Amino acid sequence: MERDIIKLENLKKSYGETQVLKNINLKIKQNEFLTLLGPSGCGKTTTLRIIGGFEEATYGNVYFNDEKINDLPPYKRKINTVFQKYALFPHMNIFENIAFGLKIKKLSNDLINKKVKKMLKLVGLEGYEQREISSLSGGQQQRIAIARALVNEPEVLLLDEPLGALDLKLRQEMQLELKNMQKEVGITFIYVTHDQEEALTMSDTIIVMNEGEIQQKGSPVDIYNEPKNKFVAKFVGESNIINGVMKKDYLVEFADKVFECVDKGFEKNEPVDIVVRPEDIKLTSKDETKLMGKVTSTIFKGVHYEMIVEENKRKWLVHSTIKKDIDSNVGIFFGPEDIHVMHKENL
Repeated sequence: MERDIIKLENLKKSYGETQVLKNINLKIKQNEFLTLLGPSGCGKTTTLRIIGGFEEATYGNVYFNDEKINDLPPYKRKINTVFQKYALFPHMNIFENIAFGLKIKKLSNDLINKKVKKMLKLVGLEGYEQREISSLSGGQQQRIAIARALVNEPEVLLLDEPLGALDLKLRQEMQLELKNMQKEVGITFIYVTHDQEEALTMSDTIIVMNEGEIQQKGSPVDIYNEPKNKFVAKFVGESNIINGVMKKDYLVEFADKVFECVDKGFEKNEPVDIVVRPEDIKLTSKDETKLMGKVTSTIFKGVHYEMIVEENKRKWLVHSTIKKDIDSNVGIFFGPEDIHVMHKENL
């Protein structure tokens, strides 16, 4: 079992009357790839900056290997940061950019050469030592920024939306490369993004944040398949969310019908929210389901068709590789394992 390398305890941050972090408690394990995921303004970047020492918490503590580091400046923390804009030095070549921190430490030239070459190999840019920063593509600049951070051998690397400036195809390629780098160097990565695909692709653990609070912590599979509330269900992936009533364990009523489910532990007749993911719905014949609807929209998305099926004034989002024509009458089918029951919020 990996030990906790970072612990955030009762963390709060306010700017005047505006509270951007509300009592954040979080433990981050050694060698973990942890992602802070949420919309703009949710507090994820503020959390990252407090860990890095670039912001001071209004209240609460930050621990590194069980040592409180609230007052430790960024350069004394065993933590490096890769920013969205990379912050490379345009007047230096690639070698000089990567070697900058090592020269400040006054390491020998031989050791600096060895470490820089190792980093260039890691990021796939061997032989680029003398190239100018202006000659590099966005993806190459991002690799250099990562190499410059990793060459100092931090125990934790903070990444603040580093793929945001890249085009879609390159961003997807870099997601896999980043995860491979993290495994190879064997350190903790703390990654900030609002992109759910990035979070699901790379992370060991995802922290979903909203309005300065942690909504859910879990593996990508848990976050996607078992959202704890309506916000998580809507933000991570696409969902059909419907009001329901939990009749008893394993039996729930919604869409004017009673369905078997796999959930338990609710009060009898408790009002609940129901989540059915669009890819879990099959469009069938009338004989195979309790629900019938009419297709009102069909859009080709490349790997699937995205369809809207209207049923008793409810609109169901459906993803399927089989196209149904507009105005087709279809059955809406999902099994017990496709129904996810959540406690209602603010009751």
